[in-house]
Amino acid sequence: MGGVIINLDYNRSIQELQKLCKDNCHIAYNQREQSQLFDMLETGASSPEQFRAGLRDAYGITAPDEEIDRAWNAMLLDIPQQRIDLLLELGKKYRIFLLSNTNAIHQKRFNEIVAHSFTIPSLDSLFEQAYYSHLIGKRKPDALVFEEIIAMNKLQKQETLFIDDSIQHIESAKKVGLKTLHLQPPLTINQFFKDVV
Repeated sequence: MGGVIINLDYNRSIQELQKLCKDNCHIAYNQREQSQLFDMLETGASSPEQFRAGLRDAYGITAPDEEIDRAWNAMLLDIPQQRIDLLLELGKKYRIFLLSNTNAIHQKRFNEIVAHSFTIPSLDSLFEQAYYSHLIGKRKPDALVFEEIIAMNKLQKQETLFIDDSIQHIESAKKVGLKTLHLQPPLTINQFFKDVV
């Protein structure tokens, strides 16, 4: 989802969270790796309340919940209309699924973005099934999450294309036997599928 459907800027969240620190602090989070605090939120092992408490404890943050959420959501930018249109068209011809490493705080925000910007009921409505890491308790690049989704939906690995902007997720999907597309700027999904729809 992030970096493929939703435009992201990880640094914005880091910068905004660091502004909330009492003293200079280094927020241990980026696209490739993160501290256990973020891992636990992403796998549903901790709640948003526990995550905020963990940030306050680890980084000396005293801000209220709303400010922490605003800073954490700062990485979520926009969803271009043409990506929504593409998914609607692809869904007419293909089975499409969403697998995203995300969390409850971000899910609430990206659903607000969708509700405010588009005429679809939710992001989930564009897919046959959406799998969010914090709800299923597993996340990419764990091979098990790919295997389970493939089995549950009776997908053929050699006919299934997995698209992601993170190389570690692509490498894991390849090992499982999926076709892959490592989506890196300036390439977008609209450019990749321009001859399909």
